[in-house]
Amino acid sequence: MEKNVTTNSSIGLGSVIAFILSYCTWHSIGWAFLHFIFGWLYILYFAIVYTETLKEYLNHLISLF
Repeated sequence: MEKNVTTNSSIGLGSVIAFILSYCTWHSIGWAFLHFIFGWLYILYFAIVYTETLKEYLNHLISLF
């Protein structure tokens, strides 16, 4: 009898975005790692509290294309 075993060790998109936002804002690996753990919760917090900063990041990202 053959058994298929699949493992999933992927990192969530929300965690990666949270890490990047945090590092670009605070320039700290420690804070970025903490925000990486919270993922989408940190992104939601950031979007509510730092709306203007988020707009600047998005405008910069759009200008690259």
